[in-house]
Amino acid sequence: MDTGLLILRVVVGLLIAGHGVQKVSFRLGGHGLAGGIEEFRHDGFRGGSLTALAAGAGQIGSGLFLALGALTPMAAMVAIGVMTVAITVKWQQGLWVQNDGYEYPLVLVVVCAAVSFTGSGRWSADHAIGLDWPVWLSSATIALGLASGLLTRLVLHRSTTEERTTADARTAD
Repeated sequence: MDTGLLILRVVVGLLIAGHGVQKVSFRLGGHGLAGGIEEFRHDGFRGGSLTALAAGAGQIGSGLFLALGALTPMAAMVAIGVMTVAITVKWQQGLWVQNDGYEYPLVLVVVCAAVSFTGSGRWSADHAIGLDWPVWLSSATIALGLASGLLTRLVLHRSTTEERTTADARTAD
């Protein structure tokens, strides 16, 4: 079981971190911070560089902490929050990734929740320093991750009226 958790944590954690690196740099095929900002604007979000930096930092940090098995429930919470936002962006395309759907972010949310509940295993930073997280904390961090993602969508996403006004302003330029 510990070997399986190690492999799962490392692969998923590094993929999440890599996705964050792409949002804020030219590494790993990213388009730099300007590309990250444009991605969020295209998806209807306000906030510009702050939004892109927060999402990128959240993904990089949570991914690395998951890979290490360090503060695992909190790392899962942040990853779940960011991936919940991604689900809301892709929701209208349906489930499957070949249609730009939310399949991949949903898998990441479920894996992070499962790792939070099972713990990070014997080969983890949490285990090395003797941290054993209670189930209620895992439940709370999963709920907070989901809620923070939905709240982020609610607060930072432009309404349809705002999107039309912004598009009209760009057209007029």
